[in-house]
Amino acid sequence: MIRALPAALVLWIAGCAAPPQATAPVCPACPVCTVCAPAPTAPVEKDEPLDLEPAAARTAPAARGKLERVAWDSVPQWGSDSPKEALAAFQRGCTVLSTQVEWKDVCQWSVPLGSGASDAEIARFFREAFDPWRVVNLDGTDTGLLTGYYEPLLAGSRVPTRTYKYPIYRAPSDLIAIDLGEVYADLKFRRLRGRLVDNKLVPYFDRAEIDGAKRPLRGLEIVWVDDPVELHYLQIQGSGQIALPDGTRLRVGYAEQNGHPFRSVAGLLIRRGEIKAHNASLAGIRDWARRNPKKAQRYLDANPSYVFFKELPLELPGPIGTQGVPLTAERSIAIDPRVIPLGVPLYLSTTHPTTREPLNRLMVAQDTGGAIAGAVRGDFYWGTGDSAGQEAGRTKQPVRMWVLLPKGMEVK
Repeated sequence: MIRALPAALVLWIAGCAAPPQATAPVCPACPVCTVCAPAPTAPVEKDEPLDLEPAAARTAPAARGKLERVAWDSVPQWGSDSPKEALAAFQRGCTVLSTQVEWKDVCQWSVPLGSGASDAEIARFFREAFDPWRVVNLDGTDTGLLTGYYEPLLAGSRVPTRTYKYPIYRAPSDLIAIDLGEVYADLKFRRLRGRLVDNKLVPYFDRAEIDGAKRPLRGLEIVWVDDPVELHYLQIQGSGQIALPDGTRLRVGYAEQNGHPFRSVAGLLIRRGEIKAHNASLAGIRDWARRNPKKAQRYLDANPSYVFFKELPLELPGPIGTQGVPLTAERSIAIDPRVIPLGVPLYLSTTHPTTREPLNRLMVAQDTGGAIAGAVRGDFYWGTGDSAGQEAGRTKQPVRMWVLLPKGMEVK
């Protein structure tokens, strides 16, 4: 949970504000800077330290890419895809977007286009109300990487048993998350996480500590599941559903993160020779863990990042994305908000996973993610369950993107 900035923390940040020596690492005088990490919005996890110098001493954050206004004729195969589901996803996001002056009118104009509107009418609405902006990388290229994610379905129980013994935790009350953008404007999208010990901010418990014998978060369990590897992947995906023994389900969504950087367990297993790269999927790692139960927890603990959840209404049409609205299967996409604004329509040109079949589709940028950094970089939301997970696992291909912004809107 995000709490008000205590006076002690204001003094601590001020203490970090002296410009560092030229040869010293960033913020050398601050022993607790190990908790510095970029802000996950569902969730963003990186390893670089934060610069806490005074604003006057800091340079502007490095650009990650840009948007270039282009003609509609340069958007490949526009109108070849049915835009109905994309329109519905956009309208759902208008509950948030319409609070911004630039978006109020186009959101209102979309209202008459209900379920009875034809594909041609919807395509014409987007073409007449928006201008396309090509997404360009920092090096001037316009091709990047598309991956996929999904909402997993796990087996679990409201009470622990011999089968269901791996807990999903809610966010602890002693976790302090500070939005550094409220302190320094150029640190937008960065957060500092930790806990207070003797009025000092220290790193929050890492994965090994949380799952260790002391169980410091005992009492915060939402539900228990039957597989530690599937639980690990749930934390990577950021949301999921749990099938309970009585046949009912519950949905959990991202609430917070412990502030530690994400480390890839799959990558570690490959580097150590435990599995082959082609087996580094959920199923492959789960099978390896069942054959190597004594090693499994040690490898899982090598990823210190830990995600906390909250229970969400099951009747929602999808998990909640960073924009704050339910995601739409095969229409919502996670992006880097430092380049592409949340909530905007986004047209992508790629191929279907593991094929050369073209996939040109209108999406909506409604989520963010830990590995989604850079201009032409997207994470395609495939939906819920095993089949969606299989598609997500196969999605890793080049992509081009165009953002749609209301006519007359300028980009700084």
